[in-house]
Amino acid sequence: MEKAFCLGVLIGAVGGALLVANSYKMRSLVKKSQAEFVDKVNEMMDEKLNCNCNKSSTEKSEPAPEKKETEKKKSK
Repeated sequence: MEKAFCLGVLIGAVGGALLVANSYKMRSLVKKSQAEFVDKVNEMMDEKLNCNCNKSSTEKSEPAPEKKETEKKKSK
């Protein structure tokens, strides 16, 4: 059962590669899809990096408002 499945996957992969290699439309579609995927991944990574940098810089530079209020109450 597993051998038949692996053989089917292998034949499908080879058939797909041959189809893409011999068809200009398919080749351009694959390249376009790859470019879109890379762009989306880059956007997501930029968002995550910017989000993490902004959080860490604001936390270090200034304490939260709740902390300021409690400090004022303690000093009175």
